[in-house]
Amino acid sequence: MERKTISVTGMSCNGCEQNVETALRNLDGVSRVEADHEADTVDVVLEDGVADGDVNAAIEQAGYDVKA
Repeated sequence: MERKTISVTGMSCNGCEQNVETALRNLDGVSRVEADHEADTVDVVLEDGVADGDVNAAIEQAGYDVKA
C-alpha cells in the first residue's frame, strides 16, 4: 500500500471534493480517498501497481487539474 498526496486545482466546494473522491473510488486498487478543496489536495491510499497516470487521468476526467 502506498499513500500519496496529490495537488489538485479547480475544487471550490464540498461537491467538488465528492466528484474527485467518486472518480478515484471507481479505480481498481484505490482503498481510501480524501479530498480537501480548501487545501487543494487529495490524499489517496493505493495498492501496489496503481499507475500515477491512471490516478491523474481519473481526476482530470472529473473536471479538475493535477498540479505537477
